[in-house]
Amino acid sequence: MRIHINIGSNQGDRRALIGQAVALIASAWPDARMRLSRPVESEPWGYESPHRFLNLGVMLDTDAPCEPHDVLRRLLAIERRVGGGAPHRGADGAYCDRPVDIDLIAVDRLCLSTPDLTLPHPRARLRPFVMHPLHELDPLTASWLESL
Repeated sequence: MRIHINIGSNQGDRRALIGQAVALIASAWPDARMRLSRPVESEPWGYESPHRFLNLGVMLDTDAPCEPHDVLRRLLAIERRVGGGAPHRGADGAYCDRPVDIDLIAVDRLCLSTPDLTLPHPRARLRPFVMHPLHELDPLTASWLESL
């Protein structure tokens, strides 16, 4: 099973926060083979802020079966732990700055749409900071996602 994740941060020590998230992901899937993309710096997506994001693509390959909702639950728990529960959206509902943001981008080539989870990530193709790392780590999955 192949799992693609994107981690971003635009508050605090971005590299350290992303490093903490990567370490916790590695411990949550100890038998998985992990590859990391080069970091990508970007402007905030969907809102204005002077704080640039640092983003990192993560690819996990595991022989163990993974239920996508369980993967999402684990990632959200890691996000809360590293980010201190900081919200993704402000009081007005718009995106806001945050210490860490972890998105589940794809699980194999599964297409899924539930109230809690849509795979592949519905806005991944619109975000160069997701697609550049995905192309670096797994060009075939990136091309598949772009073809949808």
